[in-house]
Amino acid sequence: MYSDKVKKLLKKKNIGVGDLVRVLSRGARFTGMLMPRPFSGDPDVVVIKQESGYNIGIKADEIELLETAGARPEHKAEQEAPKKGDVAILGCGGTIASRIEYKTGAVYPSITPKELRTAFPKLKKWPIHSRQIFSLFSEDMNAGHWRVLADEIENEIKKGSEGVVVMHGTDTMAYTAAAMSFMLQNLPVPVVLVGSQRSSDRPSSENEMNLLNSVYAATKDVGEVMVCMHSSTNDDYCHFHRGTKVRKMHTSRRDAFHSINALPLFRADYRNDVFEELSGHRKRSGGELVSRKKLNDNIAMVYAHPNIRPEFISGLDSYDGVVLVGTGLGHVPVNAFDDKTVTSIYQPLKELIESGIPVVMSSQCISGRLCMRVYTNGRLLNRAGVIGDGADWTPETAYVKLCWVLGQTRDMKKAGKLMMADVAGEISSRSVLEEI
Repeated sequence: MYSDKVKKLLKKKNIGVGDLVRVLSRGARFTGMLMPRPFSGDPDVVVIKQESGYNIGIKADEIELLETAGARPEHKAEQEAPKKGDVAILGCGGTIASRIEYKTGAVYPSITPKELRTAFPKLKKWPIHSRQIFSLFSEDMNAGHWRVLADEIENEIKKGSEGVVVMHGTDTMAYTAAAMSFMLQNLPVPVVLVGSQRSSDRPSSENEMNLLNSVYAATKDVGEVMVCMHSSTNDDYCHFHRGTKVRKMHTSRRDAFHSINALPLFRADYRNDVFEELSGHRKRSGGELVSRKKLNDNIAMVYAHPNIRPEFISGLDSYDGVVLVGTGLGHVPVNAFDDKTVTSIYQPLKELIESGIPVVMSSQCISGRLCMRVYTNGRLLNRAGVIGDGADWTPETAYVKLCWVLGQTRDMKKAGKLMMADVAGEISSRSVLEEI
């Protein structure tokens, strides 16, 4: 909250948070939106968001003139009936198409067709309809939300949508993309997940280019789940990554998303009508959508590390499945040479498997293929029944796939066989040379 001094000044001028204001300070004039005070910082500093998108703070004692510069904007939601042939845009949250609700400072989703076309005027090129499914930080999403989203996508496909675009936060977008890939197979339309690393109020935001390229791609002859994000730090192209082969590899860069152990499917620039195929893809199917949406969310994901304790592994017996994020080619401490100074987790892993709990391997290296036949360590794990030898999936995809597999069957042999079957492009038939 602002200080009593600032509150008194604002009350005297009949100005509230969200109003357009003009300020004169030290001979310089500023115009912008009066913002709520941030959680931290000097309560005597008035915060204004300028038209450029950047905020400026001005000490109350240094304000020579403060006046209103116009009415605060009002946002009214409106309904628009979906039409066959539209691109459906579904909102799950994230910053890609959000605006600030200036009364509270909260992020508010701009998701109605009118709001989207106001925020992104170039959307008028395509017929769209849109609605909000969730308004969540992506790290708060779980398997229950994946089921709801899969239902909504399926409904849009059945209603005749040309394609489906899902606006999503970036942090767990790879998990959701993998989940949609397993749950919705034989897709008759493209399903594109899209996000933005930079918030919409920042001039460096890539939200417009990402969203418009996603809608553009949703009209193409593609029958896959894809993730659309910037291909570089420049505003030149977007890459489209297969939903089971994509990972967020940087906390803040606009080109944070990479295809892992695979090439991107496409690069696109809607401005120049560029939609270039970079690797093989599945086209729109002429058949029926295959919907297999049962999931088991009682799955543990464990990062192997020095000093990991056997009793920790034994404590995983309440889970229905375990994904290990192992070292190198697919290793964890097993004390292959029977050294008294080494702590092994081999026995508790073996006991989990013998009790009917599938254990799946992935690699901390991210890039590369698991090979549990090279070293004694891996061979012991292989012999114990750890699943994954030869797979080149990411840890996130391995986790989501095990959730999905154990939603289809609890039979250990069937689960192991289904895990090692390439269901949605998650296991490559050959390795590609990629930059790391």
